[in-house]
Amino acid sequence: MPRVPLLPEHPEDPAAAALFERVRAARGPDFHLPHLYRVLGSAPELFRGWLDFAWPLRLNAKTPRLLRELMILRGAQLSGTAYEWAHHLPMATEAGVSEAQIDALAHWRDSDLFDADARAVLQLAEEVTRGPSASAATVAQLRARGFDDAAVVELVLTASFYVCVSRFLQSMDVELEPGYEAYRARM
Repeated sequence: MPRVPLLPEHPEDPAAAALFERVRAARGPDFHLPHLYRVLGSAPELFRGWLDFAWPLRLNAKTPRLLRELMILRGAQLSGTAYEWAHHLPMATEAGVSEAQIDALAHWRDSDLFDADARAVLQLAEEVTRGPSASAATVAQLRARGFDDAAVVELVLTASFYVCVSRFLQSMDVELEPGYEAYRARM
């Protein structure tokens, strides 16, 4: 049970209602708001900031979405955040992460399914998730792989933001929505 009640899909608070409508406008009128958003809606100004940060990071970044989704999934594995894993697994497959890569992700170092770019970002994800920060060697490896300043910022922000997401989900005990349980088993 979440530690803050889920707002209804159509809340009375006008600020929360406007944000929920913003999400529906972007995702479609029949889109059911994830439990995460229905918890965040209790603090509309912060939820607005969340959307303004998270959506460009997810949708407008210049680094390959496949690499960022690999990082998010690995961070979810390391932190044990089933909600994050379940929501990003379909996004990862849509971005081109293979079923074999998903199955091998926990042991990526021992697998030949991950190219040098994927290995560099997975190392980054592990360091940022485990903390306290990315090592100079890992950032140097990203640069050696051709990632420029903007790409390094995007990748570090992606890893860092999803650590925040993970901690929030766990701290608020946000439950998976019906239909997502099957994804949890692959974690």
